[in-house]
Amino acid sequence: MFGSDVYASRRARLTSRFDGGLLLFPGNVESPMNYADNCFRFRQDSTFLYYFGLDQPDLAAVIDVDDGTATVFGDELTIDHIVWMGDLPTIAERAQRVGVSDTRPLAALGDVVGAALAAGRRVRFLPPYRADTVLRIAGLLGLPTDEVAGRASIDLIRAVVDQRSIKAPEEIEELDKAATTSVAMHEAAIRMVKPGMREAEVAAEVERIAVAAGGRLSFPVIATIHGETLHNHVHTNAASDGDLFLLDCGAETALGYAGDLSSTFPVSRRFTDRQRVIYELQLAAQNTAVQMLAPGVPFRDVHFAASRVIFEGLRDLGIFKGNADEALEAGAHAMVLPCGTGHMMGLDVHDMENLGEVWVGYDGQPKSTQFGLKSLRLARPLEPGFVVTVEPGIYFIPQLMDLWRSQGTCAQFIDFDELDEWRDFGGVRNEEDYLVTTDGARRLGPHKPQTVDEIERLRGA
Repeated sequence: MFGSDVYASRRARLTSRFDGGLLLFPGNVESPMNYADNCFRFRQDSTFLYYFGLDQPDLAAVIDVDDGTATVFGDELTIDHIVWMGDLPTIAERAQRVGVSDTRPLAALGDVVGAALAAGRRVRFLPPYRADTVLRIAGLLGLPTDEVAGRASIDLIRAVVDQRSIKAPEEIEELDKAATTSVAMHEAAIRMVKPGMREAEVAAEVERIAVAAGGRLSFPVIATIHGETLHNHVHTNAASDGDLFLLDCGAETALGYAGDLSSTFPVSRRFTDRQRVIYELQLAAQNTAVQMLAPGVPFRDVHFAASRVIFEGLRDLGIFKGNADEALEAGAHAMVLPCGTGHMMGLDVHDMENLGEVWVGYDGQPKSTQFGLKSLRLARPLEPGFVVTVEPGIYFIPQLMDLWRSQGTCAQFIDFDELDEWRDFGGVRNEEDYLVTTDGARRLGPHKPQTVDEIERLRGA
């Protein structure tokens, strides 16, 4: 964890946004896989980590805005716990490390919240994303479970988003570590893939590297020869000569900060001419997007700049046709880019997505409902301290091609016969992580090999 002053300062800044009441932070609990004693690896709630830094289950915390105090609630280990888990610091000892001097048993949380409600004080909380948290909040506040999400505090959401969006120096250091390990994961995969190798072998190796670095995966590995499926977590296929292999994975540091990178490379030692054309077009779109990153630039504009490069490149190949401005406005490019060009990143690989994209990525402005554009997670103007991913892609999705042809969707901008010639191509994307600075942006971590020459060199060509 960081020093106690970091967490105390974060809590003080948050408290200054409110004029009274309690701020409630339920930590996460263990999640059993198939019975109570066999659990998934524990992951603390990111906002709890941000303000309280304690990475253990069965905790909660409250900030009392009126008196400016913070309290951590949790139960000490019994001898039964110690036999199985070893002797660990007490709740009080752990809390002192993050600048909290008041600790109480978990059962006391109900008394504190109940007293606040009885006194007519407001209790603010963030949107819960786990069923057990919904139940805890419902019990504490006396709410029906189906009303809990709707009672989350917009003021608290906005205050947390404002604070967590701007990464402090100690966070940037962690994010650099995460990106560095993530690059090592991708370089290892690019080197190791060979015909006949199963996707699962690649997924296992990149996870090994993340764990060996002292952390874990920041999200489940995407390692696939079917890159046309954007989030393909199936690892049952064997790679063959002529396939493209898409890898999307990242490391999470011991303190919970995420890396998120993507690579696409040939299973053969070299790209085919057909693969090279699409690959270099995707890379041109990515480079265009990166060059636009700067304070004040809406990320929506970054997305459309990358989309324009892709549209115009595929128009040169005869797949698209017509005026680029009109096609982009109609969403024709979503045939091959049905998602966004990037997202915020930090303690979450999609940072604060549980708080709502409309607040994190749109600063409260409404999102588009247009296919493709509705999946753009980040549109707001960039600010110094934002950390974003850049990952435009080109995906040939047979089911989408058939649907749009049958409906005549954007038919004035698409040559469906020419498009059909690419239906078995798959998908291509590259992704890197960037910190927005006062005068532009800088990549986090070292350079990830991604030009054709760099990839083929690693492939042993």
